[in-house]
Amino acid sequence: MTDISTEPTQERNVVELSVSEISQAVKNTLEGAFDHVRVRGEVGRPNYHSSGHLYFTLKDEGAAMDAVCWRGVVGRLNLRLEEGMEIVCTGRVSSYPKSSRYQIVIESAELAGAGALLKMLEDRRKKLADEGLFDPDRKQPLPFLPHVIGVITSPTGAVIRDILHRLGDRFPRHVLLWPVRVQGDAAASEIVAAIEGFNRIAPGGAIPRPDLLIVARGGGSLEDLMPFNEEAVVRAAAASAIPLISAVGHETDTTLIDYAADLRAPTPTAAAEMAVPVRDDLLAQVLDDHRRMETAMLRLFTDRATRIEGLGRGLPDPKRLLEVADQNLDGETERLGNALKNLLETRRASVEQIGRRLGQGGEMVLRAWVLQFPGLDITARMERAARRSLTDGQSRLTAAANMLDSLSYERVLDRGYALVRDSDGNPLTRAAQARPGADIAVQFSDGDIGATVHGPGKPSKPARKPPTPKLPSNGSQGQLL
Repeated sequence: MTDISTEPTQERNVVELSVSEISQAVKNTLEGAFDHVRVRGEVGRPNYHSSGHLYFTLKDEGAAMDAVCWRGVVGRLNLRLEEGMEIVCTGRVSSYPKSSRYQIVIESAELAGAGALLKMLEDRRKKLADEGLFDPDRKQPLPFLPHVIGVITSPTGAVIRDILHRLGDRFPRHVLLWPVRVQGDAAASEIVAAIEGFNRIAPGGAIPRPDLLIVARGGGSLEDLMPFNEEAVVRAAAASAIPLISAVGHETDTTLIDYAADLRAPTPTAAAEMAVPVRDDLLAQVLDDHRRMETAMLRLFTDRATRIEGLGRGLPDPKRLLEVADQNLDGETERLGNALKNLLETRRASVEQIGRRLGQGGEMVLRAWVLQFPGLDITARMERAARRSLTDGQSRLTAAANMLDSLSYERVLDRGYALVRDSDGNPLTRAAQARPGADIAVQFSDGDIGATVHGPGKPSKPARKPPTPKLPSNGSQGQLL
């Protein structure tokens, strides 16, 4: 029999390793053999973790491998990975010991060819278009002449100089520059911050709020223009309350911000031309409008003057119309005076007759009352009442007669006035109607006199009062005569 305990075996010569040692050895082997590789594949299950790291699966038709991109590298990627996107990754192959799975640690990533990049952009364009960000009814009209223009571009490139030069040639305006990077990993976030920053400026503040925004960049490759295709930039442009012009690249370049902007310019210089009109053209237009307006107004005034002159020739002489009216007025005034006098005389006679009748009628009524009530001793009371009633009625009649008499023009003559008539008996109401040498009649309250007009009258001097006799100085009374 063989002693097992003393017989050497092959297993006893193999070094024992822990699981961690094996995992580290595999990790070192993979990183040593695949320290720098480029792998092409399709993105699956991309997961942007809250820690900032990116985890996804890189696969093709026959295999799949895990991929990880650390937080510091994620911020430098030129694109955001989406499901099904075909990319080319550069990095190193390593392993994750806790799961014993190998993975590629991404250092950079790019789309696999221009076709894949264009497909991604087209898919993104359709997605944003379905949300209504590119609808024409969202577009805002540009101001005719903005006072302040905000420009979002690189401060060191030729773009800002071209815009300022073109604005100076056409119509100089106040320009605010928000410097941003227009290429690279951080360009998209800076562009978004610039658009939102301009919109947050309050009107009337220390910094003027722009009336128009221009987002501009020079030409470049499709990869160079990728920041203007980012979804965040497109959404910021669509949400801008300030009208925005997109001027990215050359005329043949098209980015997604062009669809969201209120107006697309083929070049930055063209954006400046769209922003403001030509000042010289406006001045020429104003001068031409002024000249045409003067000509039209002069022609209008000439036509109106000619028409008024023609109408004036067809009108009668106003002085002749007034002469007839004056003559009619004089005649009516004279007839009115005579009629008023006759009316007052007639009314006075009527009042006197009514008074006499009332006196007789009162006595008859009193006698009738006495005969009707012979047994009552109220004769004296009735007589006093009847007399008082007659006295009151007579007083009212007298007051009415006095009022009628006071309305007569003859009472005006009693107060010292006079009525002047010409030789035809027409009243003269103004001094200008009395011509020198004309005969006139002056009626006073007690009669008429004749007179001749010699010219403008002068007030007569009042008669001087006789001097008051002085009393003698010796205190005696003096003589009366």
